[in-house]
Amino acid sequence: MKNVFLLFSIILMVFACNSSKETAAAKNEDIEIKKGDTIKISGDNIEYDVIIIEPGFGTYLSSIAKPKGFYTQNYLETRNIRYIQEWNRRVLQPRQYNTNLYEMQINYSQGVNYGYDVNYKMYNYFVYFQNRYKQNLLGTRVPQN
Repeated sequence: MKNVFLLFSIILMVFACNSSKETAAAKNEDIEIKKGDTIKISGDNIEYDVIIIEPGFGTYLSSIAKPKGFYTQNYLETRNIRYIQEWNRRVLQPRQYNTNLYEMQINYSQGVNYGYDVNYKMYNYFVYFQNRYKQNLLGTRVPQN
């Protein structure tokens, strides 16, 4: 079974552990990570694990995001590939982009079937991230969901 851990946070990304930066960032914004702020996608039939740690994302996913089934898997995969390519480009340009937002690259391979649930939650994380941190990963209008 392949395990790909994608950790999303203000300062956490792929294969990362908690760091002192997370605590510092949380203190600076008076953010507390509460139950429901960590979203995990896993199961017996899923070959990939995605863990999203982001204050407020659980609430966003359950109350604001479009429901599962609204988008096709192909749409989500296409958008995620574009988001991840831009994300990884920004990681490689630390002088131009905030390293607290873009700390580590995301390992996502085009052509691998990660399944609907993984793509759905990743897509919604990118929408949430762009709106929360006023970023624009694709150079177009950020979906408000």
